[in-house]
Amino acid sequence: MSSSEQHSSDAAPAPADVQVPSEHEVPQALGLAAEFPAVTRDQWRDLVAGVLRKAGREDLPEPVEEALRRPVAPGVTVAPLYTAEDAADLPTAVGVPGLPPFVRGSRAGATGASGGADGDVPAGWDVRQRHAHPDAAVTKEAIAADLENGVTSLWLVVGEGAVPADRLGDVLADVYLDLAPVSVSGVGVGGGVRAAGAFLDLLDARSDTDEPIAPGGSLGLDPLGEHAASGQAQDLSGLAGLARRAAAHPDLRSVVVDGTVFADAGASAVEELGCSLAAGVAYLRALTDGGLGVDEAFGQLEFRYSATADQFTTIAALRAARRLWDRVGEVSGAAPEARGQRQHAVTSSVMTTKRDPWVNMLRTTVACFAAGVGGADAVTVQPFDAALGLPDSFARRIARNTQSLLVEEGHLARVLDPAGGSWYVESLTDELARAAWDWFTEIERAGGLAAALDSGLVRDRIATAWDARATRLATRADAITGVSEFPNLTEKLPERQPAAALHPSGGLPRVRAAQEFEALRDAADAAMSSNGAERPTVYLATIGPIARHTARASFAGNLFQAGGLATPAGDGAGGLGDAGTTVACICGTDKDYADTAAGLATALKEAGATQVWLAGKPGLAVDGVDGYVYAGCDALDVLRTVHAQLGLEGVQP
Repeated sequence: MSSSEQHSSDAAPAPADVQVPSEHEVPQALGLAAEFPAVTRDQWRDLVAGVLRKAGREDLPEPVEEALRRPVAPGVTVAPLYTAEDAADLPTAVGVPGLPPFVRGSRAGATGASGGADGDVPAGWDVRQRHAHPDAAVTKEAIAADLENGVTSLWLVVGEGAVPADRLGDVLADVYLDLAPVSVSGVGVGGGVRAAGAFLDLLDARSDTDEPIAPGGSLGLDPLGEHAASGQAQDLSGLAGLARRAAAHPDLRSVVVDGTVFADAGASAVEELGCSLAAGVAYLRALTDGGLGVDEAFGQLEFRYSATADQFTTIAALRAARRLWDRVGEVSGAAPEARGQRQHAVTSSVMTTKRDPWVNMLRTTVACFAAGVGGADAVTVQPFDAALGLPDSFARRIARNTQSLLVEEGHLARVLDPAGGSWYVESLTDELARAAWDWFTEIERAGGLAAALDSGLVRDRIATAWDARATRLATRADAITGVSEFPNLTEKLPERQPAAALHPSGGLPRVRAAQEFEALRDAADAAMSSNGAERPTVYLATIGPIARHTARASFAGNLFQAGGLATPAGDGAGGLGDAGTTVACICGTDKDYADTAAGLATALKEAGATQVWLAGKPGLAVDGVDGYVYAGCDALDVLRTVHAQLGLEGVQP
């Protein structure tokens, strides 16, 4: 058959008795998992209860999902399952992006610092890099590299130990201020006013170019933030004058409500939102008392929030913040278009670790993702080595590329409020908004934020929130990879030049989630240095073959290593002498413990052990054992006890 005959044959119609499939018909409605039978919430609860009982949980709450609730802030918890039932009582007026109440974002259509986008596709958020190196030449070079490689705005820390105020002109000499917005922050008490003045002087000196500055910059004035950090009351009466001076440069804001001051003290999202709301209201009063109109005063404020690796809480918190600020604007009589909150999200300092700092890249990526999805207008990703000091060029590159990848390759900004409509996110947004409003009104009843800071109300509330978080950290319910879990005792930390503290001391504390574990690691490392490279040790005395003891030996080793302690293992008590320690931990199965653990504890003490632990729960009640390590135990308490036994308490890093 020729090719033409073959083609003709292929094209011939099918015989009449052959059924030819028709085109797929598209149903009018597409149901989620429509081909599967519907599952009720009660059926799901029965399955959950069965799993929990197999795990040893007998006394289960009613409903059973209450056993799986996780706290994210005082009075706010996250359920394991959300359905349409959970969204039934939520506010229906969440609006649309760009319109009140701004839950779904303050922007609509083609926006962004990168110059817009085709059609209605957003161009992304403002990629803002922070610079604080005291060497003007180094900072100038770093700024040039950033702006050439994806950064769209700058955040300069100005003052003693940071960018010199008198060198600000040199640092920004090659920056086109009509293209790259610049925000400044001051160092120390009164540093904000000095930094703002220096920046305004620079802008006035360059005003003869007749080129307006790019929108999005800020003078960074935050006297209440200085009050919170230093414990020293600040005068707000000068804000209006600086705001009027800033008005000579359209689109330049004068005040930053810095919620990260409260987050860095240990506040949850609720305390951070409530305190920032109270600060914003105080600034509105100061600006309007100074002669500005309500809409003008709203236009002078930018809000700075922390973004954490708890991505859904971050997303919901940013959405809730816009809803709350819109409500303040509505009550204040501001025009709807003036009530949209401008947000600058900064990856959290609290979650940043000194140990195994490379993991910070993962934490900041998740936090940046959450900030973008949550609708932040500007995002700063802190370099992975921020807790160690001033970042190097590689760390800055990773920080800016994190954002570039999410915007340019991940297309994260192509959908406005992608979390909108999620029963989980909408429920969490509402819960955070209500809890934060209650906290805000409590501050207002106390006389405002300044009075609440002076009375200790804010400090006590944040301390309560941090204590709850600290308990979860100590028991490793909130695990810190590379620090409280899976530590690397052989790591070599990068060396960095110390950075100037952005906030003064004397007021609210500054905390990090990893600080207690890292202090123990530092003490163990210092003892190792003084002992001639002999690391403090806990000997793991194993029972039976490896298949039986490996699970608990791995668990115990991981726990003790989180305190900087080496964990050599051996069969029985024989290896204690070679380990060169007086602390041991027995590792095996419950059956092995019943048969031999008491005898092994005695043998270990006869061999020189002064403290014997057992990898298992206290209910095992083994004679001769001084303590137990198990999932959910207070790991910090265990490690401090071992450190004290090994004489490490007084060792200074």
